[in-house]
Order: sequence, then C-alpha cells, then structure tokens
Amino acid sequence: MTSSFISSRSAPLKATEQNAKASPDFAAKLTETQALLRRAAAEFSPVTQASSLGAEDVVITHLINRLQLDIPVFVLETGALHTETLALLERTQAHSRAPINVFRPVQESVIQFVRDQGQDAIYKSMELRKACCGVRKMAPLARALKGQKAWITGLRQEQSAARAEVPLLDESEVATKGLYKFNPLARWTWGDVWHYIATNQVDYNPLHDQFFPSIGCAPCTRAISLGEEFRAGRWWWEDEAAKECGLHVKK
Repeated sequence: MTSSFISSRSAPLKATEQNAKASPDFAAKLTETQALLRRAAAEFSPVTQASSLGAEDVVITHLINRLQLDIPVFVLETGALHTETLALLERTQAHSRAPINVFRPVQESVIQFVRDQGQDAIYKSMELRKACCGVRKMAPLARALKGQKAWITGLRQEQSAARAEVPLLDESEVATKGLYKFNPLARWTWGDVWHYIATNQVDYNPLHDQFFPSIGCAPCTRAISLGEEFRAGRWWWEDEAAKECGLHVKK
C-alpha cells in the first residue's frame, strides 16, 4: 500500500501539527511494538538499531531508551548529510541512554569515486548512483552489522509499494547473512508516527517541517508537494520502482 504525503505549503505548520493523527488501534500497535523490541533485546543479542534519524527511527530510539533496553544504535554518516541531520545526530548522541555509534565511509574510497566519476555522477545513471550508495552507505553498513545477530529498522508497509508486505520480523536473510531484521513500526501509519512524536515530545529533524517526509543524503533528497508519494523526494530523477539505496533490497 502506497500513501501520499499530505502537505500545504500555504500553512506554516510543524510536521507534528500537520501529521499527528493516531489510528483507532494505535494503542494495540504500540503494545505490539514494545513487545517486539523487548523480544529483540532478550532473545536476539547482539542486536542493533539502524537509524537514519528520520521520523520513524527517532521513535524507535525513544522507545529503546524509554524501555531501557540494551540495544545500541548506529547511524551511517555518509559525508553528504544535511546540516540539520548532523545537528540532530549531535543532540541524539548527547541525550540518548543507548549508545549512538557512527559509521563513515572510507575517505579514500569517496575521493577515488569523485575523481573517477565526478561530483555529480549520481545524476548520470542509476548504476553510478548505486555505486555512490555502495561507497557511502553499503560498505559502512557491512561494518555496522558485523557480528550482529539482528538489526532493527524503521521500515513501514505504508512507505511504498515495494515495502507493502514488510513483516514485523523478517527472517528471509537468516540463511544467507545470518541476520534477523526487526521492523517494529511495520504496521504503523504516518499519522501514528507523528502522534507518538507529538505526544512524547520526541526531538526530530526540522527538515520534516519543510515537507521532507523521507530524508537521506542532501544531493538525493528534495521536498515534496501536495499529493506526491511519500518517497517521491528520494532519487526523484529515477524510475519509481528503483528507489532504494540497497540497505533493504532483497536479491
């Protein structure tokens, strides 16, 4: 199921004011999410949360801290993030009970890519864009997940057609990678996410107030307009079906 992001550029409302609307069964979803996180910590250690510092991820980190679970968090600092994202990273590191680990690309690899392909290579072809994601995100991700039994993501079924069947516990990569993937917000709506943020006064990326529902690297992310799909601002020059960096793509 794919959802459209509702926005009105004429009204200077914060994302919490625009989007916070709990679904009728939100309390049950929250209970389910909390139970899943507790299970991940108790039965699947070592486990870690992958955070892009987007709305879904700050909710999960807040829950991990509130439940006092021994689940560290990691952030992929690609070297191309928005200044707003970097500022939120610093605030999160300062106030989180759970450790916030930062993984960066190998600088020599980034320099080599720019030297060979140019600064704007991502706009030239999908292959080059994915190669950039490989250097800046996939290689650091491999280091972040090394030695882990499971990881936790903010994937939701509502985010895109490609994610419409995201399960709460994904076991599809256990045989190949030895990794379980928990998606504790899989059944949450966008309104649920913002209801939690507003109710609990969770710190979030101010880019969400500027109509950025999905936030990645600065060159790959733009604001979206009324009626556009949730991930329309990610790699907007590419085919809709290909809008993934590789972190959550199954072969």
